[in-house]
Amino acid sequence: MADTTAVKSIDGIVKEVLRVISGEKGKVRNWDVFRTLFLPTANVTVHSHDEFNPEPVVTVSLQEYIRLMHDPYYDKELIEYEISKVVDEYNGIANVFQSYYAKDFENHEEKGITSYQLVYFKNRWWIANIVWTGNSNGVEVPKKYLGN
Repeated sequence: MADTTAVKSIDGIVKEVLRVISGEKGKVRNWDVFRTLFLPTANVTVHSHDEFNPEPVVTVSLQEYIRLMHDPYYDKELIEYEISKVVDEYNGIANVFQSYYAKDFENHEEKGITSYQLVYFKNRWWIANIVWTGNSNGVEVPKKYLGN
């Protein structure tokens, strides 16, 4: 069930994203809840730094992202949590740079940044788009995004 208070604050909605996508082996993710966090037109973009990846920047629709997350890889375990975040907000729009730590079932660890673009209307926040990248190419997350 959706946490209806999550969409009332920027902090709540970005933490709800991580709550839904993160899970230990066997966790069933609630994609209906996930959809309620986003505008129907939202996109998800990843900037991969894998030298063997023919497409280093990939953008998909929200629905396509959810379809991709049904890969058995994610059922085995993907833990992701927030390290810190920087929020810029003005007149019903916000940008969040959320630094994260992620670990998969193979103990592959990564830090990175997820950038959220949000809009506020109908008495709640909506995610318009997400873009993220990790430090897999050795570029560390800047200290200003890691908090204290």
